[in-house]
Amino acid sequence: MTATSTPPDTSALQRRTLGVLFGSQVLGGLAVGIGVAVGALLIQDMTGSSTYAGLGQSLFVGGSALVVIPAVRITERLGRRGGLAFGYLCAVAGAAVVVAAIHIGSATLAVGGYFLLGSASYAGLQSRYAAADLSPPNRRGSHLSLILWATTLGSVTGPMLAAFANAAWVDWFGGRDYAGSMVAIGALCLVTAAFISALLRPDPLLAAREISGEAQAPKRSVADGMRMARRNIDVRTGVVAAALGHFVMVGVMAMTALHIRDGVPDLSEALSVVGVVIGLHIGAMYAFSPVFGRLADRFGPRAVLAFGVATLVAACATAGSAAVTDHVRITVGLVLLGIGWSAMTVSAATLVTGAVSPAERPSTQGFSDMVMGLAAMLSGIASGPIVEYLGYGMLNLACAAAALAVVPFLLRRRPVAAQ
Repeated sequence: MTATSTPPDTSALQRRTLGVLFGSQVLGGLAVGIGVAVGALLIQDMTGSSTYAGLGQSLFVGGSALVVIPAVRITERLGRRGGLAFGYLCAVAGAAVVVAAIHIGSATLAVGGYFLLGSASYAGLQSRYAAADLSPPNRRGSHLSLILWATTLGSVTGPMLAAFANAAWVDWFGGRDYAGSMVAIGALCLVTAAFISALLRPDPLLAAREISGEAQAPKRSVADGMRMARRNIDVRTGVVAAALGHFVMVGVMAMTALHIRDGVPDLSEALSVVGVVIGLHIGAMYAFSPVFGRLADRFGPRAVLAFGVATLVAACATAGSAAVTDHVRITVGLVLLGIGWSAMTVSAATLVTGAVSPAERPSTQGFSDMVMGLAAMLSGIASGPIVEYLGYGMLNLACAAAALAVVPFLLRRRPVAAQ
């Protein structure tokens, strides 16, 4: 369909878009990495119970789920630039709330702040879709996976930066433990929001709609995305796979920090060990994404989804059978966990994006990320009590079973032509 207003050089615009998104992912990845590393430890220290420790991680991903509703509306009207900046600014507010909670000793307020912090995770994940707005169908997986890969540069060092930020805040300003990490998250998210607002121009989603002739298409909501998932088998498979992959990853990752700390009681030493393990895990989540993007483009996303399921099961078996002091085995398990998550996230996003038109993408992609976040929130909430009463090994067994639940959806194949 002929566009009413086509950018003079779409390939040049796509290169610029990828460059801006790449830079924003490095900055945002630092913030998310810090938040992931300290969440469970912060809540456990404030409540004195590992039962509630999963709340930090679960509310982190819960925030990434529920911020979808207003963010999709903003994206529909202002494009990707508005939606992404909104997500990072919500995270800035969340960091301020957690800092206040630490200073007044309110675990309830800290949990609420972590909910807002999850908006940074939402923005980071939505950036992969922004990368695919102007991609040709045979490069869609490669382009969105490139932006996921960019997160590696920030997220690997983010957990390691948590210990430095904490020590600097305590030593230089006489502040309290964890507050320095939250201040670092807030500053990074603020810079990322400004970076996107200033440089992501022209907006890739609005440009794609102009090119497809859908610039005047009706504005859609998350509810429209849910209806699309009901009637489109590719969308439904992608949504379920992304949700269960995130469910497994968050459940195991959130409790690994506590599993390690059981054998390393000193907080500073525990933060250092956790920083290395979680840093490598997050690195594995993103570092291999270009490989899975190319494989999805060449062999189809369903084949990559199947590989992801098998890798998640292997990860749970490895980490779940590790002793509390066997940091090497735990690290191997967490690296496999990251690789499996990467395969499922890249291929699920490719499947969903290729099944809908530009006018339908924000609502459908937003619905997928909302379900993914809610599944992970449930996993985070359940993981604490499971570890408290049944142990870390049983948590991994339950997560392996969840990963295998994707298989029936992969078998119900009814290809839909890509848009």
